[in-house]
Amino acid sequence: MKKIIVPIDFSEHSEFALEAAANLAQKYGSELIILHMLELSNAILIADENSINEEAVFYLKLAEQKFEAFLDKPYLDGIKITPIVKHFKVWSEVNEVANKYDANLIVMGSHGVSGVKEVLVGSNTEKVVRHADVPVLVIKHNPILLDFENGVFASDFSEEAITPYLNARITFKKLGAKMYLVYVNAPDGNFKSSTEIDKRVSLFLKKADGDLDNLDNVHVVSDYSIEKGILNFANNIGADLIAVATHGRKGLAHFFEGSISEDIANHSTLPVMTFKI
Repeated sequence: MKKIIVPIDFSEHSEFALEAAANLAQKYGSELIILHMLELSNAILIADENSINEEAVFYLKLAEQKFEAFLDKPYLDGIKITPIVKHFKVWSEVNEVANKYDANLIVMGSHGVSGVKEVLVGSNTEKVVRHADVPVLVIKHNPILLDFENGVFASDFSEEAITPYLNARITFKKLGAKMYLVYVNAPDGNFKSSTEIDKRVSLFLKKADGDLDNLDNVHVVSDYSIEKGILNFANNIGADLIAVATHGRKGLAHFFEGSISEDIANHSTLPVMTFKI
């Protein structure tokens, strides 16, 4: 985990992400690439070229000043930091920066919700997740102690979930976390018999691992919904992290039936890490 991208907007939640990334950087000797997207207003965008340049320079200098204050944190001492300001509105460019710098992880802050309001839908976090080729770690609280010992990888054990599973396994190993595999049998997820689930999981592991050595680590739980099953299982084992897969540009919602992954990312109090299919 040599390089970690941290997109920030100078908010409290982006500071949570920065501290979480710093925690990881201290443990693994990572470089932090701190990225601020300078979002120009529509008024600036429709102005003449000279005005655009003047406005862009002004906001660029302002962002640089904010950077200096924002990065003045004791937990960043000893960490190699590369601050970057990009004066564009397209959050998909976070992935371009990650590719350019060969980053292994993107860490972002987001305030989770309860109820019907969905914060990640249409938000910058969701936009980054949709385009990211590397794992994205979503942090929603102050990471007082960020130690990943037990993590849950929720899967439907379909063939398309093999790549996220393999990438998650590598990432969990780097984090030093035990990975629990969970399949939730619920009415909202095409309820299956025990025989059907056993066959599905066995075929998955044979294709992914080439053997069934990890079969004992697969936990099948029943609940009223897939989301509740995953969250309840994570709570029962004392998980520090929940990992889910995403179809990239189609968003988090496409992995499970309906919007299960997106709901998990919104409602989980635990950090959530996404892996692209």
